[in-house]
Amino acid sequence: MLSVIIPVLNEAPNLERLLSDLPDKCPGAEVIVVDGGSTDETLQVVGRFPFARPVMSPRGRAKQMNAGVHEAQGEVLLFLHADAVLPHGASEAIRGALADPDTVGGRFDINLESSRLAMQVIAFFMNLRSRLTRIATGDHAIFVRQKIFAEMGGYPNIPLMEDVEFTKRLKRRGRIACLPLRVTASVRKWEQEGLLRTVLLMWTLRFLYFFGVSPARLHLLYYGHAPSVE
Repeated sequence: MLSVIIPVLNEAPNLERLLSDLPDKCPGAEVIVVDGGSTDETLQVVGRFPFARPVMSPRGRAKQMNAGVHEAQGEVLLFLHADAVLPHGASEAIRGALADPDTVGGRFDINLESSRLAMQVIAFFMNLRSRLTRIATGDHAIFVRQKIFAEMGGYPNIPLMEDVEFTKRLKRRGRIACLPLRVTASVRKWEQEGLLRTVLLMWTLRFLYFFGVSPARLHLLYYGHAPSVE
């Protein structure tokens, strides 16, 4: 069985769209929505979908995803952002990739939710970089065998770069499948902060992380405030 883990914080409109779409893209999957303390109608939205199970967790994407896995029953875990749109045939593609016993997990290619040429160029290089390095961000919709996830101790409890660190460790465990099917990712960060500024910020964060700058300091640079302690 596939377990879909969705960490959320004030994601009511996006979550409505995602949960309406999931039964078609991942039929029969277990769906766990992990809320980090939303103050909007996120939990009410979850309640309108009987197949989705809400789980409460301290705030923080890594903490929330680990809490979701603790409740999951599936042999395969798929981590999905609330503002994502999965491609048709997503669950079949995951199943096909994991038919190879040497494959421990994987991710999808990204399609950014914009018709702007600049966004399509950015998506191309995001996918290329991930294919070359076998490292992914959460926008790629990362999936992994539950057994491998447990052996790794889950996502590292850091406030930023948890997805990069996780997939960096995951590829040491075996083959990483880079699926050509595209998950559509939101461009709201790019639109709010500006395209050039966002590109430079993301590359700067990855560069600093590579050279050992702490995730807490990177969180401050990315969000403009220190991570909450809960």
